[in-house]
Amino acid sequence: MQEVHFVFLTTSLSLPEPSVNFLLSSLKDAPVFFVVMAFFIIWVGSWLPIAALTAFALKWQPSQLLQPEQKLPLLVSLYLLAPLVLWGISWITNIPFSDYGFIGNISTVYSLVLGLALGILSLTLVFSWQLWLGWCSFQWSNIKLVRPILLPVLLVALFVGGIEELIFRGFVFTELEKGGSVWVAALISSSIFALLHLVWEQRETIPQLPGLWFMGMVLVLARFVDGGSIGLAWGLHTGWIWAIATIDTAALIDYTGNVSDWVTGKNKKPLAGVAGIVCLLLTGGILWLCSSYF
Repeated sequence: MQEVHFVFLTTSLSLPEPSVNFLLSSLKDAPVFFVVMAFFIIWVGSWLPIAALTAFALKWQPSQLLQPEQKLPLLVSLYLLAPLVLWGISWITNIPFSDYGFIGNISTVYSLVLGLALGILSLTLVFSWQLWLGWCSFQWSNIKLVRPILLPVLLVALFVGGIEELIFRGFVFTELEKGGSVWVAALISSSIFALLHLVWEQRETIPQLPGLWFMGMVLVLARFVDGGSIGLAWGLHTGWIWAIATIDTAALIDYTGNVSDWVTGKNKKPLAGVAGIVCLLLTGGILWLCSSYF
């Protein structure tokens, strides 16, 4: 794990109440970039006191490496605030959540399940290809570790995937689309999505930045294919997180070193290699070919 400074980035993000009220009152009919920036400032600013208390309770200091058991409570507290802040901005700007692609109906559930299956299928095909080529091996002795973690990892993946899709493919993309073309909105929202992953980890994330950006673009495509709903993108995101986290936690895959790790994924991260890009290309191609069925 890498040293993380996000909790104590700057005390200037903790805005006094009058400043927050002024910022909120200025959001209606404000330029789209101002609205997007205001969301992130309010979101992080309202989280910092909670993060400081959580870090104190966990006995974590900024000079220490953030361990997984310390990172999860910080991540959960941050992500739990996002819908509340977004609801406030939605109320002020008179934009319903449905405009952000969050539509509460059975078709969203259908798209979620379909995306989940497609995400798992795409990774299964890519890892099967690598196993066949001898680039990695499957650790059958660790298969017993999978069953106890499947449900907890799925719940975390649903939560993280849902919040990130609501924010990046929902709110950020929708707002940016108002101020320019769809392509510009897709490019910028995907860039923000990729760069913000540097908050938690830097060394392992930097090689993944191109893959994270491309992942954002594929998820934007998924929203278009799904008629503006984020259900399909949410499912895809969840499927990828669930599969990768399960593989990593249970140590199911061992790389043989027969090929450069820039092919299989730098630091054992698929998005930091050709394999991850192939997975995204495969998924994007399937979405494009099957778009008429959504």
